[in-house]
Amino acid sequence: MRITGGTAKGQQLKIPKNLLIRPTTDRVREAIFSILTSLTSHWSRGLDLYAGSGALGIEALSRDMEWVDFVDQEPRCCAIIKGNLEKVGFSQKSHVYCYGAAKALTFLSDTYDIVFMDPPYSDPAINNLITQLAKSKLTGNKSFIVVSHASRLPLSPDYNGLYLAKERRYGDTCISIYQKEA
Repeated sequence: MRITGGTAKGQQLKIPKNLLIRPTTDRVREAIFSILTSLTSHWSRGLDLYAGSGALGIEALSRDMEWVDFVDQEPRCCAIIKGNLEKVGFSQKSHVYCYGAAKALTFLSDTYDIVFMDPPYSDPAINNLITQLAKSKLTGNKSFIVVSHASRLPLSPDYNGLYLAKERRYGDTCISIYQKEA
């Protein structure tokens, strides 16, 4: 897996082995950032929930995001994210929290411009988590939430103030981008 754009373009990232992790492919990450670039130019703070290898957040940092908080509940993933951040030189622009996504939403206090969510495709709590995020102070006016999910499991077009701005399908992967509106 490699970074597809920005200052760290081409850098290889380590991915967790022997875990049920489904890394976002290079093609899908490129598509996500192409869509985001067409929607906004303001993305200073990011949150990468279910971070896995940290590829989405690291890609954002490579493309000039100023800060990213990474969240993953698996200690081995947290160690890999920290190693990947060190390798590409972004350790000083990030923090890794080794907690579940729902728990992290209870103590994080920043407002994020972009939230990346790439949960396990079989996670039944994803709708509740998006609703929780919509109601939280973590999303502000014009925040974007990027959710990767199985194409066969569509999400709602809105969640308490988060409205579907774009949706794209790539095989079994669907990318739904929500925008917070005032």
